[in-house]
Amino acid sequence: MTHHPDHDHAPGHTHTPTDWKHDGVRVVPGDQLDGNVPSTPGMDRKAAINFARVGAQKLWAGTVTIHANAKTGAHHHGHLESVIYVVKGRARMRWGERLEFTAEAGPGDFIYVPPYVPHQEINASPTEVLECVLCRSDGEAVAINLDIAPAEPPEQVLWVDPTHPHGGV
Repeated sequence: MTHHPDHDHAPGHTHTPTDWKHDGVRVVPGDQLDGNVPSTPGMDRKAAINFARVGAQKLWAGTVTIHANAKTGAHHHGHLESVIYVVKGRARMRWGERLEFTAEAGPGDFIYVPPYVPHQEINASPTEVLECVLCRSDGEAVAINLDIAPAEPPEQVLWVDPTHPHGGV
């Protein structure tokens, strides 16, 4: 199917001429990420995709690195939803009013963090760096650091897929 420049993509959409060369797909090289983003102690966060870099209106994406045996401070991301994809290492997440819940994720796993949830990322490995890709539901870079006395020990939470609660596909 060929694209006609005057074709509407959605009801009510009016097409204006676009410079697709400069306003189309963008590739951000991995060695050119922007480290000038709000950070949380214990975490190295870098932006790849945001408004300033590529004009993204509704999302933020980048990387997160946590050194071996390190952890972030407790924080939340305001009204933003976050998705973390574990590339390398073992992530231990703690969350709740007192960080009273915990779960772990490894390479290939996705972690979802809803808006306003107090949480902490922990590198569960004493020797290996934790490397993740992070996406957020808005171009804003919101990181609100919290002063929380963690509950000990936290309660482990295992995830059950609500669309397949008995493990079926």
